[in-house]
Amino acid sequence: MTQLIQTTRDDHLIAWFTALAITIHIAESALPSPLPGVKPGLANVVTLIVLCRYGWRMAVWVALLRVLIGSVLLGTFLSPTFFLSLSGALAGVAALGLGWAVSRAVPGWALGPLGFGLLAALAHMTGQFWAAYALFIPHPALLHLFPVLMTLAAVLGIVSGVLTRSVLARLNSSPSDAIN
Repeated sequence: MTQLIQTTRDDHLIAWFTALAITIHIAESALPSPLPGVKPGLANVVTLIVLCRYGWRMAVWVALLRVLIGSVLLGTFLSPTFFLSLSGALAGVAALGLGWAVSRAVPGWALGPLGFGLLAALAHMTGQFWAAYALFIPHPALLHLFPVLMTLAAVLGIVSGVLTRSVLARLNSSPSDAIN
């Protein structure tokens, strides 16, 4: 006899936020890129919102499921694009986990959406860059792109942080929770 699996509120939140992040991820894939691998990172705003409202563990689920399912839907699963996206996501959630832990452990010191956005974007770009260097283009000339890519990541991370802060302010000002 089959047993029904009970889902929790957290399962539903993860599914809802992952679907939103995947939708944004797919829309972003259609945007032209000034440099290979550089996208605005708007899907990461969803991860940052989940981090700030529900915690790091839930944010990890959303970020990794977005990369996995998004790559399947875009037809890039197990391609170089997938591995670069996954390495960036893993580096980003690792940095967010460290930032989250320090923010909770050190009294008077906390990262807000802007700090988390910047941290995640820089870590994401670092993870992608070193994966590209190690796996696909192990040429010293690639190292000359690193400062440019990190500058773009910093700018886009700040934009993501500002957007996250704005969305959180709207969610926090609403009389009821955004998702029941």
